[in-house]
Amino acid sequence: MNPEKQEPAGISFFEKYLTLWVILCMAAGILIGRYFPGIPDFLNRFEYARVSIPIAILIWLMIYPMMMKVDFASIKQVGQNPKGLYVTWVTNWLIKPFSMYAIAWFFFFVVFKALIPADLAKAYLAGAILLGAAPCTAMVFVWSHLTKGNPAYTVVQVATNDLIILVAFTPIVALLLGIGGISVPWNTLLLSVLLFVVIPLAGGMATRNSVIKHRGLEYFNNRFITKFNNVTIGGLLLTLVIIFAFQGKVILDNPLHILLIAIPLTIQTFLIFFIAYLTSRKIRLAHCIAAPAGMIGASNFFELSVAVAISLFGTSSPVAMATVVGVLVEVPVMLSLVRIANNTKHWFASNT
Repeated sequence: MNPEKQEPAGISFFEKYLTLWVILCMAAGILIGRYFPGIPDFLNRFEYARVSIPIAILIWLMIYPMMMKVDFASIKQVGQNPKGLYVTWVTNWLIKPFSMYAIAWFFFFVVFKALIPADLAKAYLAGAILLGAAPCTAMVFVWSHLTKGNPAYTVVQVATNDLIILVAFTPIVALLLGIGGISVPWNTLLLSVLLFVVIPLAGGMATRNSVIKHRGLEYFNNRFITKFNNVTIGGLLLTLVIIFAFQGKVILDNPLHILLIAIPLTIQTFLIFFIAYLTSRKIRLAHCIAAPAGMIGASNFFELSVAVAISLFGTSSPVAMATVVGVLVEVPVMLSLVRIANNTKHWFASNT
């Protein structure tokens, strides 16, 4: 296996300006909801078990290509240098969900108490919980590449993280939603994980293995997977248009709330990055392992968060809007962390 080929050449045009596209899609969705309300009303008819079928299709378009990129065969390399994986696992699953809950609760219910009504604060907290319980997957390959991370090790970090999501996401979300006083429909939550993690993961693995078996790894990395480069972003942007078509009234009534939600999410992102990054430095990991370790916890699997928010609470819920704010801040914040990582390589004694 040539792991270098699993790294993207760099951040694509759509990924680089993702925040701009998100803002444009938010505006388009709000205008549709305001002036063409028949469109969201029509889409609302296509729903099964509280899952919007059009949204589900778009979410599969988002997630499926990312799942094809993950090489689970690389997990056999876990025992070669496990310390970086320990940092990733502990940060992602024992710290991040709970620090997200604490920071979001503090801002929504204390700092912004006079600005956010209690019912909306509870909904925004739920959205933050969904983001905090879903550490990043495929976008980590981009951040790793931009910080000259070890590509083979990044693949192992992502592969093991995806396996942990299968077993840890549901109970952590249920626990924290319960602590926050939010009713948890277990059947819908489990169905969401099945639809938006298990099925795309199994399908992605099957597609990857089949293409590599018949055409080879080089064809898969250089020709097949590149055909899907913009599918994920396209599916995400179309999903946002629909979400904000449903969210228009809430946003127009509370325009300041977008900024208020972004503040704790941004603080959380920097906090988690430095916890993993500085811990890696403390235990003398190479920079090429430390940087991806920080990035995978700092960024979010926002496609999964948006999908589960819609399944649990509905497309028009403020919970879905809160997860979308995570998309809005993701790229500029992560690019700033890339710059920080690249400017602090001298903190690390070795990059081998």
